[in-house]
Amino acid sequence: MNTPSLPDPHDRPARLTVGVVGAGRVGPALAAALQLAGHRPVAVSGVSDASRRRADALLPGVPLVTPAEVLAAADLVLLTVPDDTLPGLVEGLAATGAVRPGQLLVHTSGRYGVGVLDPARRAGALPLALHPAMTFTGTPVDVQRLAGCSFGVTAPDELRLAAEALVIEMGGEPEWIAEEARPLYHAALALGANHLVTLVAEAMELLSAAGVTAPDRMLGPLLGAALDNALRSGDAALTGPVARGDAGTVEAHVEQLRAHAPRTVPGYLAMARATADRALDQGLLKPDLAAALLAVLADRAEDSVPRQAPGAADGDHPDERPDGEDQDGTDR
Repeated sequence: MNTPSLPDPHDRPARLTVGVVGAGRVGPALAAALQLAGHRPVAVSGVSDASRRRADALLPGVPLVTPAEVLAAADLVLLTVPDDTLPGLVEGLAATGAVRPGQLLVHTSGRYGVGVLDPARRAGALPLALHPAMTFTGTPVDVQRLAGCSFGVTAPDELRLAAEALVIEMGGEPEWIAEEARPLYHAALALGANHLVTLVAEAMELLSAAGVTAPDRMLGPLLGAALDNALRSGDAALTGPVARGDAGTVEAHVEQLRAHAPRTVPGYLAMARATADRALDQGLLKPDLAAALLAVLADRAEDSVPRQAPGAADGDHPDERPDGEDQDGTDR
């Protein structure tokens, strides 16, 4: 029995011409995903050699031109530049008349909603904020990773259907984020994804220093299980010496880190204190054990203010604070 072949996207009539301003890690991958959905990339801007290589790999044959020429050629323009660059870029494009009425202007910043596109909106553009909650490598594997990827979406009411359709065409799942919630949303992703890379890299360095020949192989199953448990159970998945209140073990950790990797000590202490707070909140860490643990963490922190341990006087949680603001992001 013959297996039917999938239609070539080049055989389908393109519905939108697509341009990319900023050939970083994100833009070419999104444009390639839109191409698979039947749209037609027509122009990309990029300055560095790395940008040119990415464009060649993901969008072969698409010419590299100036940002103004991208806007002149495309119905849908992806603004995939660093967050701090985006406001100035939008203002400049609008001021020079590069923006066309009816043109879809999409940025991929996690930090901003559609307000940052107001200069272009006043010139007649249709603004969308579509942020893929994914880390990008700048290689073709990124297009595959978009399958099932959540996108933080902010759009005017009249463009919600268009925003949803574009995300689905790229293989993603739209998650609606209010304009005012965008910075908090982005901080949450950065905390989870970007800081995870730092933690894993430091853990591998320490294992290597301890004589482990394949730290990645050792950490892989452990971290995979920890991530799965955390996503399923949240704070209930906490384990280890901090959650157990093993103050002596934590003290030994800090001594070893000070001796062999002093730059990791502030991060260890900060995460240990945060873990202790969460374990206390969940009733996983007993107040009598927490007192000794927090004393170790306070004594060992060079610049921290010692905390009052819970228990004896009133049983309150140490360092009590108002309801929290747990705050990535994605590479551009």
